[in-house]
Amino acid sequence: MATKLGKQTYQPDNPPFIISTGTVAGPFEGQGPLKDYFDHVYTDTLAGERSFENAEKEMMANACFTCLQKVNVTPQEVDFYLAGDLLNQIISAGFCALELNIPFLGIYGACSTSAEGLALAAMLVDGGFAKLVLASTSSHNSSAERQYRYPTEYGVHRKPTAQWTVTGAGAALVAGYGAGPRITTFTVGKVVDQGIKDPMNLGAAMAPAAAATMVQHFADTGRGPEYYDLIVTGDLGKFGRELAVITCASKGGFDLSKNYNDCGLMIYDTEKQDVHAGASGCASSALVVYGYLYRKMLAGELKKILLVATGALHSVTSFQQGASIPAIAHAVSIEME
Repeated sequence: MATKLGKQTYQPDNPPFIISTGTVAGPFEGQGPLKDYFDHVYTDTLAGERSFENAEKEMMANACFTCLQKVNVTPQEVDFYLAGDLLNQIISAGFCALELNIPFLGIYGACSTSAEGLALAAMLVDGGFAKLVLASTSSHNSSAERQYRYPTEYGVHRKPTAQWTVTGAGAALVAGYGAGPRITTFTVGKVVDQGIKDPMNLGAAMAPAAAATMVQHFADTGRGPEYYDLIVTGDLGKFGRELAVITCASKGGFDLSKNYNDCGLMIYDTEKQDVHAGASGCASSALVVYGYLYRKMLAGELKKILLVATGALHSVTSFQQGASIPAIAHAVSIEME
């Protein structure tokens, strides 16, 4: 069972381990600064499939099987599969669950899905409902862009605040035993809406949610930002990151200047790759955390990180009807003993 800290944070009595991860990336992501930390990089955005949607499912399945194979675990040994993506009715996750044949709980938190999956996996393991939980998420630039904005073939002019949806998938295996980084606390966020209506400026829509969750996490745990070696959000991009820093300082008095970065600014070389404000998409935080940061923790270069994954909870329908963009952020602290 877990102990509740403050208003929104929970501390597992037996912090679960992240015993394995799997990461696969698209070709553009394979040109970025973190390319050596991914398990597989595709040379084709279609991944040998007939559509971008099928390609995304293939990537998610690849990440899941890679994650399991690293520790010689079969799908039959896994108690639950938690997954979500950006496509309508989380079809990538659903079709991947069909292939894995693991009891499935579909989740949707938009780009916050990586942290939501880890938090729920920790609940299931610490609560005694499971010994092994597989959590995964994915996104694809071509599938997400044509669903939420414009097909990439249109060549639509993009605003400076626009972000580039990451192509790839990440999976993490959470267990009640083993070795590796442990999930020590998680803060479940609340939905925040500041009235932003522009899907080309999601950083501004999500930054208030990220700041609210971080401020609450620090208040609930009695920790400050300095407790962590690194704090990462996903994915606010250039402008959203700046807004989150300002908001945390004004609302909570917390200084993020020394150890805070955004996954949307880490996965690409923003000087050489034209991604405008940075990256977005479920796979952004999954690739950065399950790939780059996970390996840094195993190597002893990082001991304590805080993942604050953010999600814009709008849809095509809500946007077309003129609704604003509500957002959510969940925080998960991951620590290496």
